[in-house]
Amino acid sequence: MRVALSETDFDPWRALAEYQEARLAPGRHGATAVFVGTMREFNEDASVVGMRLEHYPGMTERELERLLEAAAARWSLLDALVLHRVGELSPGDPIVLVAVWAAHRREAFEACRWLMEELKSNAPFWKKERLADGRERWVEKNTPGY
Repeated sequence: MRVALSETDFDPWRALAEYQEARLAPGRHGATAVFVGTMREFNEDASVVGMRLEHYPGMTERELERLLEAAAARWSLLDALVLHRVGELSPGDPIVLVAVWAAHRREAFEACRWLMEELKSNAPFWKKERLADGRERWVEKNTPGY
């Protein structure tokens, strides 16, 4: 299982393929569940032209690793990957990739969704949006996932 934070843009599909090829033997898994989150150009009825995603180095990685460990304890997972952007982002940029491999789809789907929702609720990330009208604002709440 792996957690990585990046200040540079990443291609989630390439990262997924490279990770799977390097870490999972063919035929070992029956299901891969993937979530890719991208930056929207709107939030709370305002046009958003950019965002700075801040984190607490060390603490953020530990929290994401804790979430992976909790998911592995709850579901029969073969592997999992969380990649998350930090720093400056633009609309359309990938922000997060959560991928889960399991023998069966139920475990993969449930663990992937749970990981994403827990990440949005508990991981120490802070978003500061730049609006089209020139204002900046901190994002105070997450969009409900359930």
